[in-house]
Amino acid sequence: MTDSAADLPDKRQVAASFSRAAASYDSVAELQRAVGGELLARLPADLAPHDWVDLGSGTGHFSRALAARFPQGQGTAVDIAEGMLRHARPLGGASRYVCGDAERLPLAAASQELIFSSLALQWCADFAAVLGEARRVLAPGGVLAFTSLCVGTLQELRDSWQAVDGFVHVNRFRRFEDYQALCAASGLEVVTLTSERRVLHYRDLRQLTHELKALGAHNLNPGRPGGLTGRARVLALLEAYERFRDEQGLPASWQVVYGVLRRV
Repeated sequence: MTDSAADLPDKRQVAASFSRAAASYDSVAELQRAVGGELLARLPADLAPHDWVDLGSGTGHFSRALAARFPQGQGTAVDIAEGMLRHARPLGGASRYVCGDAERLPLAAASQELIFSSLALQWCADFAAVLGEARRVLAPGGVLAFTSLCVGTLQELRDSWQAVDGFVHVNRFRRFEDYQALCAASGLEVVTLTSERRVLHYRDLRQLTHELKALGAHNLNPGRPGGLTGRARVLALLEAYERFRDEQGLPASWQVVYGVLRRV
């Protein structure tokens, strides 16, 4: 089973977008911190890696958390965005900072005991390759712990745009069933693989779109409309999204995948 690369953003655009977002990312990363914190809590209790990787390390928030949890270990922060690595390096946490691609990890075989990756792998077109690289790089008994996003993420925004026009305005994500099938076929032992819906609320649509841009996670899809979005379409979008408003504000759903796999 393979993913369709045509449905996912170009890696160069992903790298450039997240590099631009390095300075603003942490100010709006409430969901990212919560999801990554939950992934940390799901790590096996007996895990004590000497060598670990923070894959898609971003601003280094979880590199620092991993260093605090595993003070005896040596960490490598890997990210495709040079701007994120430049931002993270002075803040510490990892021993090495490496610009690299999750589908072609610049790491030696059987060299790591933990690969930790939170909300990064949804940008990889070939998730089977990501799993293959994890299997190659992990030592026997090593753990891949990841979170990602699947279908259902930003569904309110997607449905609102669908009511306005037929263009792709919201990033596409894999189905949870695809994650299940790919993990089952990976040669890694699936310890746990679950999906959980999280909902954030915003006072208005501008706050949501500002946050997505600050995170570097605004629309990066092939087929997205070019140029400025016309005023009439924006007003139509605002009207469509207002249908979802509840007592807490405008909801935005995030369908999060949590996976813990082990190299046997």
